[in-house]
Amino acid sequence: MMEEEEFEFAEDLEAILHLTPEVQLAIEQVFPSQDPLDRADFNAVEYINTLFPTEQSLANIDDVVNKIRLKIRRLDDNIRTVVRGQTNVGQDGRQALEEAQVAIQQLFGKIKDIKDKAEKSEQMVKEITRDIKQLDHAKRHLTTSITTLNHLHMLAGGVDSLEAMTRKRQYGEVANLLQGVVNVLEHFHKYMGIPQIRQLSERVKAAQSELGTQILADFEEAFPSQGSKRPGGPSNVLRDACLVANVLDPRIKQEVIKKFIRQHLSEYLVLFQENQDVAWLDKIDRRYAWIKRQLLDYEEKYGNMFPEEWCMTERIAVEFCHITRVELAKVMRTRAKEIEVKLLLFAIQRTTNFEGVLAKRFTGCTLTDVPGKRAESPLDATNPFLEEDPGEDVGTEKDEDLTKPRKPKAPDNPFHGIISKCFEPHLYVYIESQDKNLGELIDRFVADFRAQGPPKSGTEEGGAVLPSCADLFVYYKKCMVQCSQLSTGEPMIALTTVFQKFLREYAWKILSGNLPKSSSSTGGLTISSLLKEKEGPEAAKFTVDELCLICSILSTAEYCLATTQQLEEKLKEKVDKVLVERINLTGEMDTFSTVISNSIQLLVQDLDAACDPALTAMSKMPWQSVEHVGDQSPYVTSIIMHIKQNVPIIRDNLASTRKYFTQFCIKFTNSFIPKFINYIFRCKPISMVGAEQLLLDTHSLKTVLLDMPSIGSQVLRKAPASYTKIVVKGMTRAEMILKV
Repeated sequence: MMEEEEFEFAEDLEAILHLTPEVQLAIEQVFPSQDPLDRADFNAVEYINTLFPTEQSLANIDDVVNKIRLKIRRLDDNIRTVVRGQTNVGQDGRQALEEAQVAIQQLFGKIKDIKDKAEKSEQMVKEITRDIKQLDHAKRHLTTSITTLNHLHMLAGGVDSLEAMTRKRQYGEVANLLQGVVNVLEHFHKYMGIPQIRQLSERVKAAQSELGTQILADFEEAFPSQGSKRPGGPSNVLRDACLVANVLDPRIKQEVIKKFIRQHLSEYLVLFQENQDVAWLDKIDRRYAWIKRQLLDYEEKYGNMFPEEWCMTERIAVEFCHITRVELAKVMRTRAKEIEVKLLLFAIQRTTNFEGVLAKRFTGCTLTDVPGKRAESPLDATNPFLEEDPGEDVGTEKDEDLTKPRKPKAPDNPFHGIISKCFEPHLYVYIESQDKNLGELIDRFVADFRAQGPPKSGTEEGGAVLPSCADLFVYYKKCMVQCSQLSTGEPMIALTTVFQKFLREYAWKILSGNLPKSSSSTGGLTISSLLKEKEGPEAAKFTVDELCLICSILSTAEYCLATTQQLEEKLKEKVDKVLVERINLTGEMDTFSTVISNSIQLLVQDLDAACDPALTAMSKMPWQSVEHVGDQSPYVTSIIMHIKQNVPIIRDNLASTRKYFTQFCIKFTNSFIPKFINYIFRCKPISMVGAEQLLLDTHSLKTVLLDMPSIGSQVLRKAPASYTKIVVKGMTRAEMILKV
């Protein structure tokens, strides 16, 4: 029973002393200890095993027990001391709490006394400052009243004076007085409910309306719409009237400007009527000479009459431009059949020059002020003449302008297109002319090629880009620059269509049309004819000059492909942003890619056909009766001879387009190796000795094919890894077939 009670007591004690992980962690942080007895996961069995790991260690069990009893005795003493120390804690706590409550009550009483005194002080201050506030409000109201009365006096006197000066047309005094009256009247907006104030406001509006009517009448009298100008020039009255118009409704100012400009340009409409001889494009210079004289005459006679901020000189020039654009459009519409390219370009050049003069003389600040008018889009900063000199020669360099640093961006011309926009509907004449010129240019290229013949081997022309290609793109560049100066809209799209047409014609007539025809094809170049095997004792081969021609056409097509891509980028820079998506020369680039592919295929076909007789001879040899293995067979020597004849010529002529020479090598290998394996199967039956001889021949061909990219060259260059991989894979398959 005693043992059971002790066991239950131990379980209860263990349950009571089981602490949460958070509490246990806090205890370890406050009282750090390395003693195993202090650990939360203390295990008595493990602890005893630690003290007595072996049977021999039980010899000192008495010492261990004594130490543990000593530790227990010390813990009991510590616990007893702590318990006795906590005997009076409750009583001391209650006493401290009572003292704190008494102190709080005393503090609360003091705070209440301070609050009562503060309220009494505030009440006393309010009583002292009540009279001061009343006096302050009275002073503020009195000041406002005096100021308002002064403004009212000024307004009433100003309105009377304004009406009197208006009747006497004393515009100089009215200009200053009217602005002051308007400013003073703004202070009375919140008093418009008062009849007298509202009456003064209506009198001011009536005076403004009367002034506007008078000023317009005075300008109509001085500058009548019909008839000549009043002699004697501008008067001081009109100059002061312009100052008054600045203060009035902006509509009055616009009407004055409109009347004066219309009267000033009335002579122009008469002199250059649609039915007059000087109205046609060939005399367009006279229009611009006339306006220059008129502007000089205006600045001399009327320069001081209008305020400087009105920019009257620029307004006259801008209105002249709008009228000229309309009149030119009208006369060109009437006489459209008489428009020729030279005449049109002459008129456009003179007009753009005049627009440039306007840009140097004026800022363009009035372009957005003219009712119903707006400035045309400014000159595109990417125009060629902002990047390149007019006489710059494109030459035959492939990198052309893209590798050259661009010149600093030129300032925008706000007057660009203000007149020249009218020529845009008639630029089809220019486009048709370029179509005709390019057609003649292509025909001349064809005739020159036939007359001069293909490039000769051993000359600088052999394998080089055809000169006609560079001439074509130089002409394209010239047309693109010229057209972009005329318009960046639909005409550029039409010119692009013309470019596309003649790029295709150049590819067909100059490049594809001059590729040598293979003997196996009488109806043109086809895939089947290119891949068709030639059999027989002899196969027709291309001459060295024909190989040079094919390489030259390939190099030219490669140049055209790269330059056409640059041309597309340049066209997209020149055309309006909304039309960029319509510029697409992908089809033309594909055409040149086809020419390149056909040229490479012709070179492959020629060398492949040259090797066919040797392969045929190989298939007819009696491999079953071969008695011993010797040197390489005669057919291998023949194949190597053809490779050594053709490949150096092709490599030298394609030196500028190395990647296409690599393509030629890869395509020939892909064609030759399967054919060689096919002929191996035709050699059956084969004896063991015959198979060994074929294996030797295969190894010889493999060595030659691996060295083919640099065969016959003084400079040994490692073959491309992709090519080497194809050769090794294909010829290894042939060797494995023979070994089996």
